Amino acid sequence: MKNGYIRGWFSDVLHIFNMELRQILHDGGVMIIFIAAGFFYPILYNIVYKNGILEDTPIAVVDYADCSDSRRMIREMDATREIEIAYRCTDMEQARELFQKRKVNGIIYFPPDFGDKLAYNETATFSIYADMSSFLYYKNLLMGSNFVMLHEVNDIKIDRYSFDGLTDAQADQTVNAVTYDDINPYNPAFSYSIFLISAILMLIVQQVMFYGMSMSVGTMREENRSFASLPDTLTGRGVMRVVFGRGAVYWLIFMIIGIYVTCIVPAMFHFPQRGSYWDILLLLSVFVSVCVVFCMSWSTLVTRRESAFILFLFMSPVCVFLTGFSWPTTAFPAFWKYFSYLFPSTFGCQAFINLNTAGADLEIIRPQLRALFMQGIVYFALACLAIYLENFVLRNKSKFEAERERLEREIDGVLGVK
Repeated sequence: MKNGYIRGWFSDVLHIFNMELRQILHDGGVMIIFIAAGFFYPILYNIVYKNGILEDTPIAVVDYADCSDSRRMIREMDATREIEIAYRCTDMEQARELFQKRKVNGIIYFPPDFGDKLAYNETATFSIYADMSSFLYYKNLLMGSNFVMLHEVNDIKIDRYSFDGLTDAQADQTVNAVTYDDINPYNPAFSYSIFLISAILMLIVQQVMFYGMSMSVGTMREENRSFASLPDTLTGRGVMRVVFGRGAVYWLIFMIIGIYVTCIVPAMFHFPQRGSYWDILLLLSVFVSVCVVFCMSWSTLVTRRESAFILFLFMSPVCVFLTGFSWPTTAFPAFWKYFSYLFPSTFGCQAFINLNTAGADLEIIRPQLRALFMQGIVYFALACLAIYLENFVLRNKSKFEAERERLEREIDGVLGVK
């Protein structure tokens, strides 16, 4: 009896697996999403951000101060890796014209009182104007000018202490009482591609799965079919057959896509891969499993096929930000911090960055794995509940329609409508 039930349970799971697989293979839109987005999106992102390190950004300088301090800063900026002083303009109008013609990607402006304020021990300022059509232009101009500014501030402090009677050694020791080295071990060249793509890769798995599954569910609903159909009469145990049967299809597909995204793509573009492949594979298996029940739970709310594209435009930038790759999660407002807990990508991306980029091990990413397991339990229960409710509605559809017609007749009678 028990063996017969187990055999029947697995037979039902296999039946649902085959049914879902055929649905995916016969849906051209879903296949385009899985193949084009799953396999070509990672390459497209890497091609777009291939030049993650931009050097010698052309800059125009307007030096109204024309003093030794401003000239020295201009020479030092030109010597940095980030900035090239391409034009020295006589006024802002000339610099603005070069900027509009795309001959420069930024302007540095020294006001007339720059040297005088430094001479009188007052705060001197200079301004930078960046081309925001690319983040790399802004980054280079800001970093190059900041490096020079900090170096100049240090020299000015030493000069002022020396003017007050301290020796050069004493002044240097006073200003640099604590020395430090600025070392970025995981991205020493400040490459924007490494900075961004490490977070994007895992997010692609979640987003592609969600949009593909949502399109499939929307198609079934538009054709008056159910995504939660059971192979036999509904029982409490029958719900899990649908979850495991449907989920196994997406798990197998996205384990292949996930291995391609997390292991093959970084190797193709020579990204740092400091983590153990076995650790990454374990993380990937957990992450894909959670994404399956996450997508299965939320996709049940989709009623139309095109709704997935609206969600794509709205949610993708939000999910990227919530991973914390560009802004520390500790600085998130309370709402966004708790809202980020809804998405597996929040913890999956953080764990992947730690493993693949920083060379961590499973012990380091234990908090993220624990969070993923908790998400998996919650979304598995929600997926089962969604399928149970869907089947409850299907089984009692005729009763609901009869009851609705009866209520309409009673309302019409009360209102006197014939």
